[in-house]
Amino acid sequence: MVNEDPNQQEGDDSSSSGPEDLSVIKVSKRRWAVVLVFSCYSMCNAFQWIQYASINNIFTNFYGVTAFAIDWLSLCYMLIYIPLLPLSWLLEKFGLRTIALTGSVLNCLGAWVKLGSLKPHLFPVTVLGQVICSVAQVFILGMPSRVASVWFGANEVSTACSIAVLGNQLGIAIGFLVPPVLVPNIQDRDKLAYHISIMFYIIGGVATLLFILVIIVFKEKPKHPPSRAQSQKPALTSSDALSAIIRLFKNLNFVLLVISYGLNAGAFYALSTLLNRMVILHYPGEEVNAGRIGLTMTIAGILGTVITGIWLDKTKTYKETTLVVYIMTLVGMVVYTFTLNLAHLWVVFITTGTMGFFMTGYLPLGFEFAVELTYPEPEAVSAGLLNVCPQVFGIMFTISQDQIIGKYGAMPANIFLCVFLTLGVVLTAFIKADLRRQKVNGKNPKNVSMWELAGQSSEFLALLRMWLHRWGPVELPEWTGFMVAVRPSQLSQTWRPEFAQWVFQHCFSAGLFQALFPLPALLLASLLWSPEDITIVTVC
Repeated sequence: MVNEDPNQQEGDDSSSSGPEDLSVIKVSKRRWAVVLVFSCYSMCNAFQWIQYASINNIFTNFYGVTAFAIDWLSLCYMLIYIPLLPLSWLLEKFGLRTIALTGSVLNCLGAWVKLGSLKPHLFPVTVLGQVICSVAQVFILGMPSRVASVWFGANEVSTACSIAVLGNQLGIAIGFLVPPVLVPNIQDRDKLAYHISIMFYIIGGVATLLFILVIIVFKEKPKHPPSRAQSQKPALTSSDALSAIIRLFKNLNFVLLVISYGLNAGAFYALSTLLNRMVILHYPGEEVNAGRIGLTMTIAGILGTVITGIWLDKTKTYKETTLVVYIMTLVGMVVYTFTLNLAHLWVVFITTGTMGFFMTGYLPLGFEFAVELTYPEPEAVSAGLLNVCPQVFGIMFTISQDQIIGKYGAMPANIFLCVFLTLGVVLTAFIKADLRRQKVNGKNPKNVSMWELAGQSSEFLALLRMWLHRWGPVELPEWTGFMVAVRPSQLSQTWRPEFAQWVFQHCFSAGLFQALFPLPALLLASLLWSPEDITIVTVC
């Protein structure tokens, strides 16, 4: 029998690379240090991905190459990940510490190699440094969900995954902000080399410090598993990556998520890579503001990441949250597309910030939803497959947008992305919320009345409580949310039969209205039908 005390914490000395004690479930104090260090070196790697694209025109002038050649310094991150995808599965074989050390040392090495490219004719050297950083990314992208699962309890895992993903987004934000400040747009190549060297020295020093912190802080795993799902997983999971991949491709829900996630993240990669060019096209000479616009988009995305992580830990509404965030991403992209050319930079700041909030806020949702749909398969395998699709779509979108911008302008290029995001929304709507990990972590349900349910949530107002007492006890397994199911048997006896019939056919029969807007749905249903016709479906 498992002795579960999720609130009990271990001391730092309880983290080890030895065998886990599966009889006790505890969380380690070291867990926050581990996820923060990972988040920081992921941030450093992401900065190096975008540092060239954020000042594309300056590096084009310095090295005497085309803008598309500079774009490939970002595209190589996506391109290299695809053939090296099997390396990410070494996470299951060698564990967290070894993979973390490998990723951080490669990230550090690539940063220092770039210091050898401070002459206009040494563009191949900077390509080499960027390729090394690209290889480091292979050992980074698949780790967020694995770090969260191994080190964090069931009520923290989504927040932890969000923090891990947040580092990557923060690195992109800094990559938009810092290069335009450190490297001004000047024609003197000697002075330009000096400014570029300052940026390269800073990132090299930071990467070295983070490598040292990984050596000190990162441990393989805690002494005790942090959740029931993690305690059972060693007995449930096969170590054969190939058989795991076959099983995952038979999982239709996961396949749909992989494609829809790839479309969203690929669109974000393309937008980040080409943002400088699109802004400069409409606002010449605004390199610094172009960087600030990218910063705004990413900072808003960081906020979205944190909020969605906390929301998932509290509600576990993976399907509903993912669908709503995806829809809002599409709306934000459409608004950005048709306002970019209005000649008002403040409008661009607002639209990119709104779009970034949802677009990058979606990323941790995809990771956590994938783990739920694929448990008990290894996180490294599911995350690896989840990450490879954005690389493919990112390359396709970036190259296509580059060609469309050159021939037709920014608006058709962005409409191109809107079409694919619409496809992503449709695919997400077809995903079934088969939350396997939650079934393992779930506890025994308890009976509570709807009146008690109202008292558990600050969102319920006194008026709503007046309606809730009409229903009797319901099965409530650790309630976090609800939706309304209506099966009216006596529509003709309601006070407005024609209106009630119309509402049922157009609002309640599909289920989407009460899933997205449960409180208004409950109030409307209670006005039109009697209590025996209405069922409160709890969401865990």
